[in-house]
Amino acid sequence: MNSDVYTKKRLDVRRLVVIGVLSGICIMLSITPLGFIPIGPVNATIMHIPVIIGAVIEGPIVGLAIGLIFGLTSLIRAFTMPTVTSFLMMNPIISVLPRVVMGFASYYIFTGIFKSSKNKKISAMITGFLASLINTVGVLGLIYLIYGQRYVEAIGQIGSPAKIITAIAVTNGLPEAILAGVIVSSVVTVIKK
Repeated sequence: MNSDVYTKKRLDVRRLVVIGVLSGICIMLSITPLGFIPIGPVNATIMHIPVIIGAVIEGPIVGLAIGLIFGLTSLIRAFTMPTVTSFLMMNPIISVLPRVVMGFASYYIFTGIFKSSKNKKISAMITGFLASLINTVGVLGLIYLIYGQRYVEAIGQIGSPAKIITAIAVTNGLPEAILAGVIVSSVVTVIKK
């Protein structure tokens, strides 16, 4: 067997294994309290972290695939474990699209930062932070555009949807992004050694 063919098959198997393992972690997080941490009427999540890690270590297609699994688990959870805001995640434009984009973009963010810094740990930390913000801004931005006022009413708030959604983005999104930066940096540094 040609060594190039062997190497390609080995990489394909590796990518499939990474997709399987990290998708399994996403699914496990989605069905346990670990994946969605309720904070009042909204949920903070760590489910985006396996997506970012997969993209950084194996490339944009792996990130896209795990992002798709993350999005689909959010969609399924909205139907099987409904809350007052589940109508949002029942829309795949909100529950799936930002997660796929985040998974795909994570790889390019990492490679772009790494080319200029040559420091894997810092590059992974910044990637975790920025990719997490892509998820937050994508989901909350689409919620604002599609369901703004209805969402504000569903969570029992009164006021401007823009102000309320921005406040949620800051109070939930920034801690999620910081946590993602720390975890992604730690995991990627160990895996890439």
